[in-house]
Amino acid sequence: MGLLKQISGAALAAVFCAGAAAAQDPTFFRIGTGSAGGTYFPIGGTIANGISAPPGSRPCEEGGQCGVPGLIAIAQSTTASVYNNTAVENGELEAGMAAADVTRDMYLGTGKFEGKKHEKLRIVANLFPEDLHLVLPKGQKINNLGDLADKRVGIAQAGSGTQVAVLQMLEAWGVTRDNMEEAELNNSQSAERLADGQLDAYFYAAGWPVAAMVQLASTKGMELHSFADEDLAKINEIIPAYIPSTIPAGVYEGIDYDVHTPAVSALLVVSSDLSDDLVYGITKALWNENTRMLLDNGHAKGKLITLDTALGGMDTLGVPLHPGAERFYREAGLLK
Repeated sequence: MGLLKQISGAALAAVFCAGAAAAQDPTFFRIGTGSAGGTYFPIGGTIANGISAPPGSRPCEEGGQCGVPGLIAIAQSTTASVYNNTAVENGELEAGMAAADVTRDMYLGTGKFEGKKHEKLRIVANLFPEDLHLVLPKGQKINNLGDLADKRVGIAQAGSGTQVAVLQMLEAWGVTRDNMEEAELNNSQSAERLADGQLDAYFYAAGWPVAAMVQLASTKGMELHSFADEDLAKINEIIPAYIPSTIPAGVYEGIDYDVHTPAVSALLVVSSDLSDDLVYGITKALWNENTRMLLDNGHAKGKLITLDTALGGMDTLGVPLHPGAERFYREAGLLK
């Protein structure tokens, strides 16, 4: 983010608008992430670091950066999945992190995006599972989502995959914008409002541990709703990309019980407009030993981002891999 702020608007315009070739093979590579208090932003920053190799930097073999030569990748804080996919489709971002269910619906033009196909979306990798956190004040609990009727509920930001999925889930229990007081806030804002008694609950889908929740748990305290098995099955039927998962006891201070909750995969998405060679280089850099070390020593979810799971669910998602990424996985023996 700091680097981006240092680049003048004129310089960026020159880079991104200098013609079709520049648009397809940018020097500056913008990755849309999420709010600073979530998981997308730190993971996106690590990926940006791993795939970068700025002009003039030391070669990889001499201890320098091991990314794509000449590439400067920048993680940008955004409102997450829907915004990122839209910006990738429109050429306003080169890449974005996004939830699998939202990416599928946007690519196919189904669900909330009926008739609005985002046909340029392409996958680079499946990254990590995002667990849905339904956060409640310390000492509070609910039986199921129906108990949130007439409550003050944080439904995540407009433009986030969390909000799209949560509204679908709530509707299945008879809860809509008409019978709850919804708040469209990012994770940090939601945590602050809950701590101040201005919210009765809030949702956020992210890889644990989530920074804003770590802080909330260690100060005011919080509870996480653990979904019943039949409720998880119902959610999976409504949104097949959300599968049963568990946030282990002890991840957050005071949460000494396993939390059973739905989870969806986070993906790294690019546009079909990007050149095959560029995306091949980015995919190769994502899975080199240098990036592996960065992922292992960064956010806890980084350890779950592995080459072995990079293609998890891709055969049934319905969104194609970018040909450059496909070339890498074929050479790595992961595709026939």
